[in-house]
Parts: sequence; C-alpha cells; structure tokens
Amino acid sequence: MDTFGKRLAIIRKERKMTQDELAKLLSTSISVIGRYERDEMTSSINVAKKISIFLNTTVGYLLGETNKAELFKDPAIVNRLTDLDNMPVKDTNHILHVLDGFVKSVKFKNITAL
Repeated sequence: MDTFGKRLAIIRKERKMTQDELAKLLSTSISVIGRYERDEMTSSINVAKKISIFLNTTVGYLLGETNKAELFKDPAIVNRLTDLDNMPVKDTNHILHVLDGFVKSVKFKNITAL
C-alpha cells in the first residue's frame, strides 16, 4: 500500500505541479514538501485538506482509503450519497441492502467469467 508521501508525490506529478509550486500554495518551504513525500514528516489534517484541494483530489485518496484520486469528486456519486444521507435510516438501510445485492451479483458474475 502506498503511503501518504508516495501518493502525494504521484498526484502532484500527475497534476504537473512542482514541489516549489505546492510549497508556495501552502505557504511553506520546498523542503517540507520533500519531507512529506519521503514520509519523514506527517502533515496536519488541515494541511492534508489544503493539499487535497490544491491537487484536486481527496484526503481519503492521500491517506490510502481509496485508490481512486477523484472518487468523491464525481458530482453524481456525491449527489447520491447526499440523497442517502438525507433519508431516514430505515430507508437508507433498505437501499444499501439492495445495492449490496447488486454489487455481490456483479462480482460473482465477473469471477465466474474468468
């Protein structure tokens, strides 16, 4: 599993941003960015949030909670999650139960297709 530092370096390079550019956005030094990327230093949650905004990703991606850098940047997914969050718990549980069934079905279909 990639570390925060490795993911930071990967996404920063994908976004074609230099360490110096990121450091300036964060009002810090290039050496601090280098230490983050080498996992010699851990950022605060506030700095991680700022980094995710500047690199157009999520804190979850930087922390390794998801492998998709833009998972929660998709407005359709965010809207669906917001809708679920605004429903009564009983309704949300029913929807999630049905969704789990669909997901298991697709996974099984993909396994048997191998």
